[in-house]
Amino acid sequence: MANIVIRYGFLALLAGLIIFFAVAAPGFASPQSAVFIFQSVAITGILALGVTATLVVGGFDLSIGSVATSAMMAAAYAMVVMEQSAFVAVLFCLAIGAIVGLINGIIIVYMRVPDLLATLGMMFLLVGLQRIPTEGRSIAAGMTLPDGSTATGTFSEAFLSLGRHRFDFFLPNLVPVSVVVLLVLAVLIWFFLEFTRFGRMMYAVGSNEKAAELAGAPVKAYKIWAYVISGIFASIGGILLAARLGRGDIASGNNLLLDAVAAALIGFAVLGAAKPNAFGTAIGALFVGVLLQGLTMMNAPYYTQDFVKGAVLVVALVFTFALSSRTK
Repeated sequence: MANIVIRYGFLALLAGLIIFFAVAAPGFASPQSAVFIFQSVAITGILALGVTATLVVGGFDLSIGSVATSAMMAAAYAMVVMEQSAFVAVLFCLAIGAIVGLINGIIIVYMRVPDLLATLGMMFLLVGLQRIPTEGRSIAAGMTLPDGSTATGTFSEAFLSLGRHRFDFFLPNLVPVSVVVLLVLAVLIWFFLEFTRFGRMMYAVGSNEKAAELAGAPVKAYKIWAYVISGIFASIGGILLAARLGRGDIASGNNLLLDAVAAALIGFAVLGAAKPNAFGTAIGALFVGVLLQGLTMMNAPYYTQDFVKGAVLVVALVFTFALSSRTK
């Protein structure tokens, strides 16, 4: 019985939560509400998949929120101020994510700085760095630049469609592009971690780094690649956020870190995995999206949402690990 509860308890909780909000919050079950949930899930889920990659190798990345915000600001700056194309802006942002991930990995692996401290330092560095070009102001078409001139660039329609276009899969204009991107990335990272030698070795590194090293695995390379993956995924999230907002808003990424970490850690409780995994992370992101949308539609005060998320996260993890330890 305990094994069944561990394996399917969280999925039952998610189903119960959806039913509760559908009954208690008028309009929750509407297509418009589904779109809002999908949009919030997409960016959170993409960042959470990046966090999952670092958790697999026994690390942790606190810089993902600031990487995403930096990518968003960089995309806006490239198009609005530098008047570059959407293609150049996207490549620029992906390069930023890869470079930040590489730096994080090198600091952690070769300089032996604990991952939490290294990525926390990177987070603060990026928070300051992304504000310097515009002196702390958000970036929008027609804005006044620090030198007194006016920005003449604009966001291209092709770029904005990444965040605003919706596909007609089930109902007209229901599934945003960002959700499709999330699903594609989730399948790719799931297949990569579960069915490739590289992915299985990453799990081996996270399970027992010393044993993996003695077996001849390039442990340092695997760990660095995990942070590069995390940085790239965070930059993809930032690109989609910039495309949805149509501006570089310095305050829009404030909650990305907490929501992404919550989704990745909740994933430990899905199907009794008790380990980082892509499927669980995607379900965790959906859970966070449903929870926040439901609380919002029930007019719950905004300051209670983090408390509820934290309570659910603690209960899910304690429930999973406490019961699983008893069944072993």
